[in-house]
Formats: sequence, C-alpha cells, structure tokens
Amino acid sequence: MAIRWIIIVLMLAMTGWLAAARAAEPQVPVLWDAKERLPKPDLSALPRLRFLTTTDFPPFNFLDGAGRLSGFHVDLARAICAELDIDEKCQIQALPWAELEGALQKGEGEAIIAGIAATPESRSKYAFSRSYLQFPARFIMPKSTSLTEPIFDRLRGKRVGVVAGSAHERMLRDYFGTVQVVPFAQLEELYDGLKAGKVDAGFGDGMRFAFWLGSSDAAACCRFAGGPYLAPEYLGSGMTIATRASDPALAAAFDYALQQISVKGTFAEFYLRYFPVSFF
Repeated sequence: MAIRWIIIVLMLAMTGWLAAARAAEPQVPVLWDAKERLPKPDLSALPRLRFLTTTDFPPFNFLDGAGRLSGFHVDLARAICAELDIDEKCQIQALPWAELEGALQKGEGEAIIAGIAATPESRSKYAFSRSYLQFPARFIMPKSTSLTEPIFDRLRGKRVGVVAGSAHERMLRDYFGTVQVVPFAQLEELYDGLKAGKVDAGFGDGMRFAFWLGSSDAAACCRFAGGPYLAPEYLGSGMTIATRASDPALAAAFDYALQQISVKGTFAEFYLRYFPVSFF
C-alpha cells in the first residue's frame, strides 16, 4: 500500500510539473514511442480493407451537413490506409452500433473503428491495436479560483463534485482522500453546482469537460486545473481498432500505421481539429 501511494504522489507531482511548464499551449497526447522500431507490414495480398464505424458518435463519427461520413475516426482511417500504401483498397462503412460485431464476424468488414473497449471479455472476440487515444480524468474549477500546483495539496478539504457511482468517483476517493466528495446524480447537475458555487471543483472525464468548457452553457466560467490523470484500472485502456480475433497481424499493421501518424504530426493535426479545447 505504501509503495502504491508513493507512486501516486510521484505521478501527481510529475504531472503538475509538466502542466506548469507547458500550460500556455494546447496539449496533444503522445502515446507512441518514436524510437520503437515497428516493422512495416506488407499488405499487398490484402484484397481490401473495410473499416466499420457508426454515424452517431460525434466528433468521432458523424454525418456532416452534406450527409457525408466525417469525423476523427474517418480521417484517422484514411491516414492509416495512406501509411500502409493501400488507399485504393480502403473503404469506410457506417452501420448501427448493434450491427458492428455481426458484420465483422460475417466478413462484411475487416476492422471496427468505433470505440469498442478492449476488455478481457472482448479480447475473446477481437484482436486489438494498441490504444491511440485515452481519456484522462481532469479537475475543472472556476477561473476565479487561484489554486496552483501541486493540486494534490491545494485541494485538501475542498468540495469536489463528481458523478455518483462513476469510475471517477471511485478514483477521486482513492487518489484524493483529503477532499470533500460531493456526488451529483447527473453531469449537468455538477456543472450547475460548480457555477453556483456549491462546489469548489469538479472531477470527471476530461473530454466531456473540454466540450462543456468550450460551450455557451459554461459561459467561460471555468478552466482545467491539474492533471491529466490516466488510470486504466479505473478508466479503461482508451480507443483501439478491433479486428477479428483470428487476424492479429492486421491489428499489428495498424500499430505501425498509428505510430507513423503520431511521429509525423498527423495525429496532432486531427486531435486539434476535432478537440480545439484539449483535454490533456
């Protein structure tokens, strides 16, 4: 237990140092080691590569004003095909979420890029690429609040709102045991409580917070503070691409392409395009 808390404190201190050093610029997550040597796969024998996704998960997948399939995942899939030199073999098809698994297993597609979580249960059905995007927990506070790093110390005794029963509540209670946890039934109630001064801070999903901070509903009231905090044991392993369990080589090919997309700055371009308020 003591070792666990030493690791947590070191993680929080390091996170705070990095945040203070780079706070002026939007942060782009970097999940790939540029020095790692991943072999470039030869997919010349692959007849075609059909990515399966949905239309109802903006900004990842959605139909634009002209009815065209658009979004972060669509741009990422096209970039993957370019890195693998198979543009002419690539297709992106949209289906209802409930039909994705059946379509993949029936051979109506080769990969799903729609946010299927990589869990022990799902790994029996799919082979997964490595994670290309994770969702950190973040604190948000009123802009008038002058709390500075180390946030772990500054939050002692403060009222922190969180969605009741969520993974973020469990994480808040385990990692930040000195705060006053204030559970809310809904995320919207947390936002209202923060604006009304019922809590000193909110803790939750950084991506959802980022969209709210950039919205008219927030009315420029608040800001991120501290973090980001990545904790797979609470928040999962993030976004991956799923293939059939019998096709791990294709998942490994995606790893190569995703690394190249990260190293070349293409991922950063996509991230800032679809997430102008960075949640990292």
